[in-house]
Amino acid sequence: MIKSLAVPPKFKLKLAALALASLGLAGCGGTLSGAGPYKGDIETKNESYNLVEINANTIGPYMRGAVRPVQASIAKPVAPSARLMAGDILNVLITDNAPEGSALFAPLSSGGTQLKTRIDDQGMISLPYVGRQFVAGMTLNQVEEMIRKQLKGVTTDVQTHVELVGDLSGSVLVAGAVKSPGRFSTLQGPLTLLDAVNQAGGPVMEPHLVNVTVRTGSQVQQFNYEDVLAGNNMVLRPNSEVVLDRARQRFVAMGAVGEPGLKDLPAQNTSLLDALGSVGGLREANANPEGVFVFRMGEGTNPKPTVLRLDMRDPAAVFYARQIMIKPDDTIYVTNAAIYEWQKVISPVVQTMLLGRATGAYK
Repeated sequence: MIKSLAVPPKFKLKLAALALASLGLAGCGGTLSGAGPYKGDIETKNESYNLVEINANTIGPYMRGAVRPVQASIAKPVAPSARLMAGDILNVLITDNAPEGSALFAPLSSGGTQLKTRIDDQGMISLPYVGRQFVAGMTLNQVEEMIRKQLKGVTTDVQTHVELVGDLSGSVLVAGAVKSPGRFSTLQGPLTLLDAVNQAGGPVMEPHLVNVTVRTGSQVQQFNYEDVLAGNNMVLRPNSEVVLDRARQRFVAMGAVGEPGLKDLPAQNTSLLDALGSVGGLREANANPEGVFVFRMGEGTNPKPTVLRLDMRDPAAVFYARQIMIKPDDTIYVTNAAIYEWQKVISPVVQTMLLGRATGAYK
């Protein structure tokens, strides 16, 4: 506690002038340092936004929706008909049951003739007695039929079997915010969206902060990864691309809170109470619990911004804060208490007096 100081008369006028000047600066608003507008300014200067006092009668439009139930359905992988493309590697088995000595290829009893070929950049393969043939876009069954037709008349009893052993056409690319991005084969069976992400090591962020984009060449689909985990899984078409990136699920905390700044929403369905808790709550030393505001830009047919005000002195406000939904790009602003603002005005005056006494200015 500061003791009263004996100030000589000749300095009283100067100190009074200094005090009045400090109070005048405070009255100007904006001269004293602060994180934002004063509570009274927000409540009166509302021509450009709608100010909503949150209570039992007004909270309805701003409440969180019900949590979506987890789906019981599962994705059932069904092997699609892979269409070949440049870069695929084929294992071709040709058997020839012509009389011994006239067969061009080994008979089935000895394992047949095994040939391996890669589809070149022009979509072509090259095989003995078959020549160069365009196969890009074909299925494996169509390639088998093409080989049999090309060998008809060359040998009498030919059988073929074509197997895809190195695939680009049947693979899935996973990129973005995963631990091990890469291209993953579907040779062992079809991949669901969860299969592909898990093979890539999983996302590097919490599920609700991850958006998933699936491109198939003909359509684009987007999901939140938390929704995928809740049952919105799907079977991926061959040659699909899966990209995971950060969802814009952020809000700004300003003013008298524990940890102001740009923050990630702690959950997909975040309440005001959750958001305040994630930034350390109200700073008890200087926060004004009657001045908790949420600034929200206009949406849809209502382009006018909205400011929600909550009086945390009201015990019911804790329940209101639990129900109010915080949306991405919202700003939470907690004003300073009036006594704290007054202390910012008085502090320079007191410091000046203490400094003058310490240096002997009042002797």
